[in-house]
Amino acid sequence: MKINKITKMKDSKYKIEIDTETIITYDNVILENELLYKKSIDSNLYKKILSDTLFYEVYNKTVKYIMKRLRSEKEIRIYLTKYDISSSDKNKIIDKLKSINLINDKNYLKAYINDQIYLSKNGINKIKNDLLDNNIPIDLIESELSKIDNSIMDERLEKLILKRIKTNKKYSENELRNRILNEVIKLGYSKEKAQIIIENNIVVDSNIIDKEYNKIYSKLSKKYTGSELKNKIKQKLYSKGFSIEEINILIENKTEE
Repeated sequence: MKINKITKMKDSKYKIEIDTETIITYDNVILENELLYKKSIDSNLYKKILSDTLFYEVYNKTVKYIMKRLRSEKEIRIYLTKYDISSSDKNKIIDKLKSINLINDKNYLKAYINDQIYLSKNGINKIKNDLLDNNIPIDLIESELSKIDNSIMDERLEKLILKRIKTNKKYSENELRNRILNEVIKLGYSKEKAQIIIENNIVVDSNIIDKEYNKIYSKLSKKYTGSELKNKIKQKLYSKGFSIEEINILIENKTEE
């Protein structure tokens, strides 16, 4: 096959005109296959040009993927599964990126922790588990996490809990306590520390149960009456976390009205 023309394009790309076909490829492919010095190519070289072009296309996309933010080696390996290239080419891309330090799990570890500390609500346990999921060695994780000032995470946890308490508009004390606890544990904070902060600060609007009663009554009174209505309301309020004692007091007061 005759090479009619090779034209340099933008972004390190080249256009190769071969007989009636045009191939858009990369400077690496041109250089590695010494195409600037060839006037023709055989079928084997033609296939190699196509294969090399695909390799560098995936390689360049992977570089762009990393430039958005640092990635772990595991993330890159998962990313590469979307492309139809051989395992050896995937490993070659990984090795190439490692050689220029675009894949470096130690750097990724530090950057990830820094982002989580200043750009997220996550606690230490979640940060640690996320890093373990990315195959970062436990000793490196614990070494880096030990550098974090615990007061930063404690202050964040307290602010998060106080905000949830302050903005509560519908939950009973028990329900609010459980919801806050579940949320912060999921975010990776210490259950014990969270419980102390909650117990020291939890305050619930005494009108919440009354508001909930009115909503439930408005809905259920269209279907039930008398003792059946009263029992249905009690069940609903109990399911929302209100205690039997406060429910009974409310129902008695409502009955007297």
